[in-house]
Amino acid sequence: MLTITSVNVNGLRAAAKKGYVEWLTSTEADVVALQEVRAEESDLPTHVRSPEGWHAVFNPAADRGRAGVGLLSRVAPIDVRSGFGDPEFDTSGRYVQCEFESVIVGSVYLPSGDVGTARQAEKERFMGAFLLHLTQLRKRATAEGKEVVVVGDWNIAHTELDLKNWKANRASAGFLPEEREWLSRVLGGAGYVDVQRKLDPAGPGPYTWWSYRGKAFDNDAGWRIDYHMTTPALADRAMSVRVERAPSYDKRWSDHAPVTATFDWPGL
Repeated sequence: MLTITSVNVNGLRAAAKKGYVEWLTSTEADVVALQEVRAEESDLPTHVRSPEGWHAVFNPAADRGRAGVGLLSRVAPIDVRSGFGDPEFDTSGRYVQCEFESVIVGSVYLPSGDVGTARQAEKERFMGAFLLHLTQLRKRATAEGKEVVVVGDWNIAHTELDLKNWKANRASAGFLPEEREWLSRVLGGAGYVDVQRKLDPAGPGPYTWWSYRGKAFDNDAGWRIDYHMTTPALADRAMSVRVERAPSYDKRWSDHAPVTATFDWPGL
């Protein structure tokens, strides 16, 4: 079996004080992808930066205290790549990739965007460049007989099934028609598969992010924006995807929940 977990930690130093370390100790995942680490490696305690039993790689943002992604694996990768070859985004802490014998794993943190601002324009530029990377990555992996899984916080709810209050958010960043269409292109032209939707096409949800404001978590008024996107052959071997939703608001160590997928696959 191959088990991969993705989680936006909303600041790794803070998460480590609220339950992340205990969760990591108990997880059965072979790979854990982190987003929004928001720290340099030197800022992290040793047991968080280099947890026992894991090979850890991080790609922090040049803008200190923002973004940041990481990948932890039980076995050492044969190759590591920070960024995806785009000059604008390779120092923004938005992507890190580890290559193993049979699988290439990427951890991505898309910009969140903000309608009508420079942040939304940045998100659109990122989407354009990243789609090109995804397309090229799949072609290379196919030529080499490998599979690809790119997981993370994609900051887009793809369909009405992926957002509880979709009617009120039709003009909001993260649910704009052009963002949703871009995600359809990832699943169409680029040839990736949303593993959660393959196993559970009916929905709604399960949601993976809930605002800290109000009663969003208690009412399960969330967004599904954390995805496992894989090449078709690996998706066909998917056995389960589960959202590790905290049992109560006070037990959360992030505003996202870990999303864990298990594949009938002979390891990395």
